Amino acid sequence: MSWGTELWDQFDNLEKHTQWGIDVLEKYIKFVKERTEIEINYAKQLRNLSKKYQPKKNSKEEDENKYSSCRAFLSTLSEMNDYAGQHEVISENMTSQITVELARYVQELKQERKAHFHDGRKAQQHIETCWKQLESSKRRFERDCKEADRAQQYFEKMDADINVTKADVEKARQQSQLRQQMAEESKGEYSSALQRFNQEQRDHYHTHIPSIFQKIQDMEERRIVRLGESMKTFAEVDRQVIPIIGKCLDEVTKAAEAIDQKKDSQCAVEAFKSGFEPPGDVEFEDFGQPLKRASSESSLAAQPGKEGKAGSKAKGKLWPFIKKNKQSQSLYFHKELMKRTLGRPTYAVEARAYVVSLRTLSLKLGGGPEDFSNLPPEQRRKKLQQKVDELNKEIQKEVDQREALTKMKDVYIKNPQMGDAGSVEHKLAELGQNLERLRQEAQKFEGWLAEVEGRLPVKMEPARRQSGVCESQNTLTVNNCAQDRESSPDGSYTEEPSQESEVKVPAVSEFDDEFDDEEPLPTIGTCKALYTFEGQNEGTISVTEGETLFVIEEDKGDGWTRIRRSEEEEGYVPTSYVEVYLEKNAKGAMTYI
Repeated sequence: MSWGTELWDQFDNLEKHTQWGIDVLEKYIKFVKERTEIEINYAKQLRNLSKKYQPKKNSKEEDENKYSSCRAFLSTLSEMNDYAGQHEVISENMTSQITVELARYVQELKQERKAHFHDGRKAQQHIETCWKQLESSKRRFERDCKEADRAQQYFEKMDADINVTKADVEKARQQSQLRQQMAEESKGEYSSALQRFNQEQRDHYHTHIPSIFQKIQDMEERRIVRLGESMKTFAEVDRQVIPIIGKCLDEVTKAAEAIDQKKDSQCAVEAFKSGFEPPGDVEFEDFGQPLKRASSESSLAAQPGKEGKAGSKAKGKLWPFIKKNKQSQSLYFHKELMKRTLGRPTYAVEARAYVVSLRTLSLKLGGGPEDFSNLPPEQRRKKLQQKVDELNKEIQKEVDQREALTKMKDVYIKNPQMGDAGSVEHKLAELGQNLERLRQEAQKFEGWLAEVEGRLPVKMEPARRQSGVCESQNTLTVNNCAQDRESSPDGSYTEEPSQESEVKVPAVSEFDDEFDDEEPLPTIGTCKALYTFEGQNEGTISVTEGETLFVIEEDKGDGWTRIRRSEEEEGYVPTSYVEVYLEKNAKGAMTYI
């Protein structure tokens, strides 16, 4: 089917149809462009999602990577990153192979279409011009024929009139002949114009227009083919990344299958195992018999293998479940020390203030004892082992540097032109000092590690040796007290004297109750966070910009302000990060930034 023969008279409709075809192509280009934008946005959202759930550096989440389920989740996040990359590839390929190419083709198609229809209009104008020429020659021939006929009639009339002179008759005859000659000439011109027009018309409808329409038809068919090829490319671009996306999903499945619940359970044991033994049975206290002695209030339970009775406080000190165990062990030790050494109740306020000040300092510093004595035995052993390994690595590094400098020194001694041997003496001396310091540190931590593992005798610090005051009715030696000493589950040490002795404990039960059930500090004002602060150290609290919180302790000159969000959330934030509004009846009622 040819447009030139079948649609020879549909020039205007063909012009509209080809324009519609270009509009369809441009609509498809717009569709692909929006698809690429969707792919880019989807990839961006996937990357942001993966980044959002990536563990932060120096955070607790990094320790969670030892669990297979967490590693599988990290692998999933990584694969989602690659998955997002494939959607970016889809967007790039669709842009380069479809959008850009089709946009260029549309411009070329518009130029070609414009040229073809320009030729068609030119052919139309030419045939119309030929038709006008034919009509003009036809009208002139018709006019000349009429004038010749009128001239002939006038001549015949003059010739028949006897009153007309011969000269007038001759003039009329000549005029008639002239008109007849002009009519013959017009007839010849009209005949020639008719022949030319018929030839032009045959050429127009059988040669020129079919040729132009055929070109337009070819152009339109190429457009359709190009649109189909672009649709195939559209599908192929997706199909090309399917294997890679499949690999990403396979890796996610592989990571999920690698999850080992038994190993994760074992990791939880290693992470949280304290090494303590479960508490024994609580012994019966017979208040009907005279008590020979009272055990130390700091003892959590009777020492295994020895007879004795726990104090009246023991029933409330099932250490794995009490709130006190959450506090720093060093603070607990100082609390016990205060209870034992302060023999008069009037000192309870001073003791409480002392312990609170220690707690405040510990929270501000955010650290613990160097020997990790605030941790349970098993966790302490792990921390000490980790510290020993780190120190050994540093020692090995220093040894390697010293050996390298020693070799360099020997080279300088043998070849003075290469350098001054004395220039490395200072560095060698510095390395020696560092090695000595690191070895002492390693020896110290190895001693603590050996103490925990039971390879060396327990070495107690003087403060721990004085964890209680042994005053008995019978004379007891220091060694007897030391033999009855026992480590409590929270890191402090207690004593269990013999049954023949009796411990005199200061009357501080009221203080103990006050310490355990400490009332929260009152609110002295409010504050607004000027900046976001992530409290990563112990004792600090995280705040977000614009958040309003309660102030419970103003800055004492150390740059920290104590705030509270709820009953269970309180801590310190830098004073420069908040805008504080103290209440009028609070101390130093003023607003500061």
